[in-house]
Amino acid sequence: MPVQVSYPGVYVQEIPSGVRTITGVATSITAFVGRALYGPDDKPVTVNSFGDFERIFGGLWTGSALGYAVRDFFQNGGGQAIIVRLYNPETGANAKPAKSKVKVGDFHFEAADKGAWGANLRAVIDTAISADVAKQMGFTAQDLFNLTITEVDASDNVVAREVLRNLTVKDGPRRIDNVLLAESQLLRWDGALPWPPNPLPAIAAGGDDVTKAQQALATAKNANPQVPQDIANDQLAVNNAKAAMAAAVSDGLSLTLVDNFNPQNAQANKHGLFALEKADLFNLLCIPPYTASNDVDVALISLAAAYCESRRAMLLVDPRSDWVDAASAQTKFTDVNNDNVGTRSRNAALFFPRLKIPNPLHGNQIEEYAPSGAVAGIFARTDATRGVWKAPAGLDATLNGVPQLKLVLTDADNGQLNQLGINCLRSFPAAGRVVWGARTLRGADQLADEYKYIPVRRTALFIEESLFRGLQWVVFEPNDEPLWAQIRLNAGAFMQTMFRQGAFQGQSPRDAYFVKCDKETTTQNDINLGVVNVLVGFAPLKPAEFVIISIQQMAGQIAA
Repeated sequence: MPVQVSYPGVYVQEIPSGVRTITGVATSITAFVGRALYGPDDKPVTVNSFGDFERIFGGLWTGSALGYAVRDFFQNGGGQAIIVRLYNPETGANAKPAKSKVKVGDFHFEAADKGAWGANLRAVIDTAISADVAKQMGFTAQDLFNLTITEVDASDNVVAREVLRNLTVKDGPRRIDNVLLAESQLLRWDGALPWPPNPLPAIAAGGDDVTKAQQALATAKNANPQVPQDIANDQLAVNNAKAAMAAAVSDGLSLTLVDNFNPQNAQANKHGLFALEKADLFNLLCIPPYTASNDVDVALISLAAAYCESRRAMLLVDPRSDWVDAASAQTKFTDVNNDNVGTRSRNAALFFPRLKIPNPLHGNQIEEYAPSGAVAGIFARTDATRGVWKAPAGLDATLNGVPQLKLVLTDADNGQLNQLGINCLRSFPAAGRVVWGARTLRGADQLADEYKYIPVRRTALFIEESLFRGLQWVVFEPNDEPLWAQIRLNAGAFMQTMFRQGAFQGQSPRDAYFVKCDKETTTQNDINLGVVNVLVGFAPLKPAEFVIISIQQMAGQIAA
């Protein structure tokens, strides 16, 4: 804006450069959807390591394939994952509640998250309160109490402990329900506050039923060790209290398509797959098998592929459990009467066969696992070392922590499946287990799709998402040549950076990409409609899928 002059003298004004740097988005944030032992449900939670997943969601669990897929992801180079825990509650007259209840005297609590893990929660109240502190808060010492919450394992070893001090059931900054919500990862208040009776009941020190039984057992052991029957009775009381608490809550039922992923209500409620609507960005989506047959419903794969297209993400599809060899995989994949895959989207890729990995929860017995988690980790590892334009396949794309594959595929098997767009996992003597295919599910030779290859599709998605976010400032700007010039400058600088990193074909920028935004792309009619058109093109790098070596004998060459 021109400076406003009023007095004789020198004026200084700053002129904007028009440079608004477009930053490339992340390329390998992987979303996982499934059941977990505990943790917040229907809420996308970012984890940066498997340790984070263990702390928040409980780690490996025999009731779900989710933990194993997340483990494989981080083990193979994954850097950031988004976890959506789903909980399918019991229904009917005899249904168990989703959350454990903990009672200490007249105080009623419940576990912070759903699942049977809450049966391992213990709570103890004490009244060691400073009268001076109570006075400063506007209360008497009788109005305040301390709460100690402990999570234990099956052997009563402490897993986590929280101590919350100077709590009250009266209105105030330390009202117990608000403090638990803000400061506790383990427990929540179960009931209405302020406390309904008037006057308030006396706050008495004590513990929950299990803790009281354990205290009685300890007292019996110390006071009457010569009376084993008393000790036995108290031990029985402890066991009964634990059993009652464990039996009173459910880990939830197995996931079902209708209850957990039905788009008619799940999308509106941001439930199931659509809980990812609450996540800002994800690039890859993995849905570990959850059905009794160790598969994912075909209808959900179709839904997930369509959702990935709308979010500019890739879906990694696992092979069906009944694909027992290359022939059955080919037959079922091409069956026109029975869809065994669920999608032929250019935003999806399928990897075959499944993996065989030791299960530490079953004495390290070798068991079968879906490959999508490990493959997503390889995607992330390749992005970090080479870039999203490099195919996540080859001798460097080794499957870490995978001692065996379900099948050993031959070159002939690989050739048949590759032409259909099925990416093979292979075992080679020196390299070990590797990813040996880089095609999308539009990668069948007969389709001749322009997004046949995974790196080409992912590069396009990367450019789309980066420009979409980097050009938000354009909205509501005056739609004329000065704006178009700024768009060309900023989008061109972004594409030039990618060219220098080796993302495109061509020896010069002119051969590698173009950015066009002028009166040819945006006509007067577009301007009248409030539209500005930006045309961006790039020459993608395509993987060297077939290396042909021609050998010829030189037999008796005679100089003329």
